[in-house]
Amino acid sequence: MATDEHGLDVVRTWLSDRCGMSFPDHKRDLLRQRLARVLRSFALRDMNSLAQQLKSGNNQDVQLAIMSAASINHTFFFRETEVMEKFIAQAEGALATRNEIRIWSAACSSGDEAYTLAIMLAERFGPSILKRLNILGTDISGPVVERAELGVFHSRQLSSLPPALRTKYFTPTGISQFRISQQIRSCCTFRRMNLTATPYPFNNEFFGVMCRNILYYFDHKDQVQTVNAIYQKVERGGYLMTSVTESVRNLGTKFTPIDASLYQKVVT
Repeated sequence: MATDEHGLDVVRTWLSDRCGMSFPDHKRDLLRQRLARVLRSFALRDMNSLAQQLKSGNNQDVQLAIMSAASINHTFFFRETEVMEKFIAQAEGALATRNEIRIWSAACSSGDEAYTLAIMLAERFGPSILKRLNILGTDISGPVVERAELGVFHSRQLSSLPPALRTKYFTPTGISQFRISQQIRSCCTFRRMNLTATPYPFNNEFFGVMCRNILYYFDHKDQVQTVNAIYQKVERGGYLMTSVTESVRNLGTKFTPIDASLYQKVVT
């Protein structure tokens, strides 16, 4: 058991150094549960065997599987929409008139968040806004980025979606599977990216950034670094949306609080 615990510590340290993901002692069992499927997938005996694979540096599949398992987040359509509604209400004038609306969904998981915002904007301003809308979703996990690009979701991910919107924007494509409409998919792009690898490689700034349900995986230093790096990629007057359970006010951020979970880059 001691050897197994040592292996778990090796993986924890690697996740912190490589990905900025923090799993303190009270989250050890959570990490162990998430890594159990990695052990099964690669027919490994215990955490020490997994750590040996990791330290060898020769098995990128194992590394990607660990990152993917550690970053699993319960995600679904129309999650915490009150934050997006506040953003839409606050930025209504700009959203209605801008020639281009650039949004970044950081830690996008399988794309539920990005697609949700696109649907909400289409419902509020009409489908023509989708021609002016560009949403970039990024995530450290390659498999979930592939799922986001595919645009096919299990019915349980749509459980909070109003039935009329499911009918309008989704097509059944198998048992309990639904594909999102092309008009929504066309304005969303997904890429793999490590959020703690700063500075970010974007040439253009964003009008809005969604960074939700991810910062609590980071230690304080990486939280500060991430929020500051996001600030540099938000245009003047642009917005940051966080989750209802995360606040960046104690991170020394330059963002100005507008409402709970909504911040603005106000430059005087």
